[in-house]
Amino acid sequence: MSGRLPDAAVRVPVALMRWDALAFLHWPYPPEAVAAHLPPGLVPQVLDGAAWVAVTPFVMRDPRVPGLPAPPAWSRFVEVNVRTYVEHPASGTDGLWFLRLLCTRPAVVAGLRAAGVPYRLASGCVEDGGEATRYRARGRAGGTLDLRLVPGARTAPDPWLTSVTGRWNAYGRRAGRLWRVPVAHAPWPLHTATVEHLDTDLLEVCGLPRPDGPPHVTWSPGVDVRVGAPRLLARGAGQSWASSQSRSGPIS
Repeated sequence: MSGRLPDAAVRVPVALMRWDALAFLHWPYPPEAVAAHLPPGLVPQVLDGAAWVAVTPFVMRDPRVPGLPAPPAWSRFVEVNVRTYVEHPASGTDGLWFLRLLCTRPAVVAGLRAAGVPYRLASGCVEDGGEATRYRARGRAGGTLDLRLVPGARTAPDPWLTSVTGRWNAYGRRAGRLWRVPVAHAPWPLHTATVEHLDTDLLEVCGLPRPDGPPHVTWSPGVDVRVGAPRLLARGAGQSWASSQSRSGPIS
């Protein structure tokens, strides 16, 4: 389950990588607005009275198979993820569901789309200007981000921030089945951050309403990551948001 540390070790990783200079921009949504974009079997996780959707731009570094070097063309590139927080009640797990992922490497996009992950090809860059960091991306199939932020002091996460950043499973759907991919890394070193400029339509491109108000913003210099083998989740009846609410209250 979500938290500061992984709920299980990834003892035999299938991939290693580093996520650098990652910005977390979070907006609250009504759970039913998010539920409409989830597959059967997953329900929105409610934290502090809302479902949350995040735009997370970062630099991907050195993705590789254990024991091999990263391909030179993949040693450093930009990703922008639009993600939300979900539960899979049948297995008792929670994690991430990706609404869209922008990536600047065609081979990565092609390979992971074939695996059921909603990657889209994009152009983009991350520029470190000293005090400020600028993130820019433009998806070929739509969706843009132009963000300039100033990282601040190191911060101790509260329970909400611990939950949304400490996610140890990512769900995917392929051939009509749900899969769970375990992830492990050290606790995020988290910093406050101030947005100097933000222009994005990524949430609307994903089919969500335009967010109301500014995002909750956090920044991290990054972590080294271990990714485990995908695990097929048991079939079972799909559970809707309404039926899950009839059985249990919100998580806070």
